[in-house]
Amino acid sequence: MASTWEEKAAEKRARINDSIPQKWRIQKLPSDDSVLDFPAKSGILSSEELSITQSSATDLVKKLANGELKSVDVTVAFCKRAALAHQLLNCCLEFFPELAIAQAKELDAYFEVHKKPVGPLHGLPISLKDQLRVKGLETSMGYVAWLGKYDTTESTLVTLLRRAGAVFYTKTSVPQTLMVCETVNNIIGRTINPRNKNWSCGGSSGGEGAMIGFRGGLIGVGTDIGGSIRVPSAFNFLYGIRPSHGRLPYAKMANSMEGQETVHSVVGPMAHSAADLKLFLTSVLREEPWKYDPKVVPLPWRESEEDDIKSKLSGGLTLGYYSCDGVVLPHPPITRGIEMVVSTLKKHGHHVLPWLPYKHDFGHDLIGDIYASDGSTDVLNSINASGEPAIPNIKDLLNPDKGKIDMNQLWDVHLKKWNYQSEYLDKWREFEETHGKEMDAIIAPITATAAIRHNQFRYYGYASVINLLDFTSVVVPVTFADKSVDVKRSDHRQLNDLDATVQAEYDAEAYHGAPVAVQVIGRRLSEERTLAIAEEIGRLLGNAETLSVGDDGAVLTAEHEPK
Repeated sequence: MASTWEEKAAEKRARINDSIPQKWRIQKLPSDDSVLDFPAKSGILSSEELSITQSSATDLVKKLANGELKSVDVTVAFCKRAALAHQLLNCCLEFFPELAIAQAKELDAYFEVHKKPVGPLHGLPISLKDQLRVKGLETSMGYVAWLGKYDTTESTLVTLLRRAGAVFYTKTSVPQTLMVCETVNNIIGRTINPRNKNWSCGGSSGGEGAMIGFRGGLIGVGTDIGGSIRVPSAFNFLYGIRPSHGRLPYAKMANSMEGQETVHSVVGPMAHSAADLKLFLTSVLREEPWKYDPKVVPLPWRESEEDDIKSKLSGGLTLGYYSCDGVVLPHPPITRGIEMVVSTLKKHGHHVLPWLPYKHDFGHDLIGDIYASDGSTDVLNSINASGEPAIPNIKDLLNPDKGKIDMNQLWDVHLKKWNYQSEYLDKWREFEETHGKEMDAIIAPITATAAIRHNQFRYYGYASVINLLDFTSVVVPVTFADKSVDVKRSDHRQLNDLDATVQAEYDAEAYHGAPVAVQVIGRRLSEERTLAIAEEIGRLLGNAETLSVGDDGAVLTAEHEPK
C-alpha cells in the first residue's frame, strides 16, 4: 500500500492509464505543438466515428431521438476520442468507458422497446469536471489526500442529467485547490491546450476546456467562482456560460472552502456553440432542479425573455462595452477582439456605447480578500494532509500570515459586497437614463490575455468581479492572435505594478494563433437574454459553430485564424 504522496499519485496515474483499452492507445506521440488534427490521422477512429465527434450536440440528440444513431455507437466514438485526449493533453482524473458503454446499451434497449428517447439528452455523452460526484468513482479534485475515497452518492446535477438521458464517461482534471486559472496538480501534472502544448488550457475547469476543445466531448460541465468556466472556454475557442447563483443545482458537489457563502461557485456548460449551451440549460431546467436543491430558484427556461432579445436582432440591441477595467490593460489581441465585436455589431445597426467600469479595482481586491478570509486554512489542510507541496501557481494566493477574519468582519464584507452590487445596478440604470434605452448587456474582455503561456496567469479581475456581482456571463470566441497585427505596445504607461507585469509578459510571436474571446455580461439571472445575444454575436462573427470539418474528418481552423 502506498505510503508517500508520490506513491499515491503514481498509483492513481496507473489506474487512469489502465482504464484505456490497449487498442485505443497511441503508439507514438506526435511532436507537433497542435494535436487538433491527430484523431483523423490516428487510425483509431473510423470515418463514421470522426463524423459523430465532429457533429454538434444539438444534431446528435435529434438523430439519437429518431433512431438514426445508437447511443452505443456515439458513446464509443467519444470514449475513443477522450482516450486520445488524455494521452495527448493529460486531462482526465477518471476515465470509465466500460460504465459508459453499459449505460448506453441500457438507453438503446429502452429506445428499442418504447420507440422514444428517455429525455432531451438521450444517449449523449457529457464529460464532467472532477467536482461532480458519480457513485463508485473517486473525486480527488486535485488533492492527493482525497485519493482512494470512492463516492457512495452522486451530485444532484449528475442525477438530473442522467434522468435526461446523458451518458457519463470521464471526469476531467482540475488544479490543486481549484483556485487558479491554470490546470496543474501533483496527481497527474499539467493539462495542456490542444491548439498548442505551450499554452495553458485555463482553469479551474481546464480539463473540461481541453477535452471539449479537442472534441473528446461536445458538452462539458464546469464550475466558476472566479472565471473557471469562462477562462477555459476562452483559451480553447469555446462558448461557455457562467449562470447566476441559483439557476442550476450545485448540491452534493465537492469543493474547496465548502460552506463559504459570500461568493458562490456556480455550475454551467462549455460547448462549441451557443445552441449546445441552450440544449444543456433547457434539459436541466426541464427536470425542475429547485425540487432537489433548495438554493435553486424555481425559474423554468423563459422563452419570452429569449424572444424579446430576438425581436431586437435586426438592429435594435443596445450594448455597453469596455476594453480596459482600469486595473490591467489587456494584451493587443484582446483589445482587437473587443474592437472586432463592437465594429461588427455597429455595422449591423446595433447601438454599442462605451461603458465605464465601476470600481473594478475595489471589486477585484474585495473578492481576493473573500477567497483568503479563512487564512487559507481549508485549502492548506487538504494540501498538507498528504504531505504534497502546494503547486507553484497557488503559492502567491495562499497567505496564512494574513489570518482569519471574525464574524463581525464577515458581516462587514457581506455589506461591502451588497453595497457594491447595488451601486453597480445604479450605474446600469444611470446609463439607461442617459441614453434613453434599456442596456441589454455589456461586452468586455474575459481575460487580459489570449490563451496564455504556462505559469503566467496573473490577473483574475476581468472574470472575478463578475462573480462578485453575480451577473450572468457568456463567453463568445472571436478570433486568434496575429503577430503581424497585434504588435507589442511601446507607448503604454503602466497603470500599476500588476499591469506592468502583464504587459511585460506579452510576446507577439509566442501568442500567434492563440484563441481570443470576449464575455457578454447580463444582469443577474438573465441567462435566456444573455445567451441569445452571445449567439447573435457569434453568428455575426462567423463563429456560430467554432470548428469545421474537412472531407477526411480533420479539424479545419476557423475563418479568422492566422496562418
